[in-house]
Amino acid sequence: MDLIHTVSKLQEAISALRTSGKTVGFVPTMGALHAGHLSLVKQCLIDNDICVVSIFVNPTQFNNKEDLVKYPRNLERDSRYLTQAGVSIIFAPSEEEVYPEPDTRQFDFGQIDKVMEGKHRPGHFNGVAQVVSRLFDIVKPDKAYFGEKDFQQLAIIRAMVKQLALHVEIVAMPIVRENSGLAMSSRNERLTAEQKEIAINISKALFQSKIWVGDYSVQDLVKKVVETINSFDGLDVEYFEVVDGYSLQSIADWSEANYVVGCIAVYCGEVRLIDDIVYIKA
Repeated sequence: MDLIHTVSKLQEAISALRTSGKTVGFVPTMGALHAGHLSLVKQCLIDNDICVVSIFVNPTQFNNKEDLVKYPRNLERDSRYLTQAGVSIIFAPSEEEVYPEPDTRQFDFGQIDKVMEGKHRPGHFNGVAQVVSRLFDIVKPDKAYFGEKDFQQLAIIRAMVKQLALHVEIVAMPIVRENSGLAMSSRNERLTAEQKEIAINISKALFQSKIWVGDYSVQDLVKKVVETINSFDGLDVEYFEVVDGYSLQSIADWSEANYVVGCIAVYCGEVRLIDDIVYIKA
C-alpha cells in the first residue's frame, strides 16, 4: 500500500499502473472510515485491478464551519483499515494540492440540488461537485463508488458526470447499517452511547413506515414518521420528504412515480444524521 500526499506522485503511480493495462477503481472519502466505506472498497477491489481511496475533508462543501472543524479525522486508523482491506493507493492530499487555486466554478443542476439537503445546506452540493470533479480529473478512474445513504449526493454526482461528459462509471452501493439498524456514518462517532440508543429510532420509524404505503396517503405517512421520531427526546426532524427517486421532487400521490424514496435528516443533539428508504422501485 502506498500513502501518497501529492497530485504529481499519485498521477505518476497511476500512470505506471495503466501502462501495464490495469484498470483503476476509485473510492473518494472524507475519512473517519467505517464498514460502509469498506463495502465500497470491497466492491472496488472485486471490479478493478487497482483500488485508489482518497481521504480529504473538503472545505467547500461545508456551509457550517463549525461542522467542518468537528468532522472526525484519524488518518492513521483509516490507513490501517485500508491496508488490511488490500487497497493499493491511499491519496491523502492537503487543501493546497486539491485546490492550487480557488475553485470558483458554479454548477447548475436544475432542481435536484434545490430540495432536501440543497435547501437546508446552501452551497453544499456545489462544493461536492467541485471536489469530486477535481478528484476525478486527478485520478481518472474507470469506476467510482458511492453509497446510497447519501442518496441526493449520488444523483448530483451522476448529473455532474453527464454534464461534464466524464468517462467514469458511477457505481452505487447499498446502505450499510449497524446491528441496531442505524445507518453507518462518520458522524456517528460524535454520538454518545445514550444518543446512539436514541438515534436507532430514526431507522425504526423508516422501516415501520414501509408497511403503511398501501394504507396511508403520502402526506399522512410523512406526518406520522415525523411525529414518531420527534416523540423521542433528543431527536428533531429537519426534513422528511417522499420523492421521485429520479427527479428528487416531492410526490403527492403514490401513483406519481415508479421509483419512490423517503429521505430524512434528523438532529440527534447537535449531530445531524441522514437516512433514506426505498418505498417503491419498479
